Amino acid sequence: MSKTKTSQAADLYSNARDNPYVQRLIEDEELRDSLKKAFDAARGACGRATGNGHGAVKAVTSDKKVQKDLRVAAESLRDASEQLRAPKKRKKSKLGRLVLLALVGAGLALIFSEDARKTVLDSLFGAEEEFEYTSTTSINGG
Repeated sequence: MSKTKTSQAADLYSNARDNPYVQRLIEDEELRDSLKKAFDAARGACGRATGNGHGAVKAVTSDKKVQKDLRVAAESLRDASEQLRAPKKRKKSKLGRLVLLALVGAGLALIFSEDARKTVLDSLFGAEEEFEYTSTTSINGG
């Protein structure tokens, strides 16, 4: 019994969804750009090589534009394959940088400003009590 077209489409969708390369293609804009650039360059080279009436071999060996397009296509495909093999890049959080900068700034303020240190210590441990100390012993031993 053959599968219906709907179940075949569902199987293809689930296989594609689980494929790490497809996921990477969906998520990575640089990878998509590299593949698009390679496709456009290859399409241009193919159109120029087959549309000149002299044959594809002659176009590839003598036409500088075809050679340039093929070189761009090859470089873009190489970039795309390197991007696929490389681990995923983590997105750098602007909020994380901002929090780190605030913490460093606060630390420097505490290090260099006595008033800031006093304010923080007073808020954490309460205000320092001022008192005068008078000794009960005398200097002469009396």
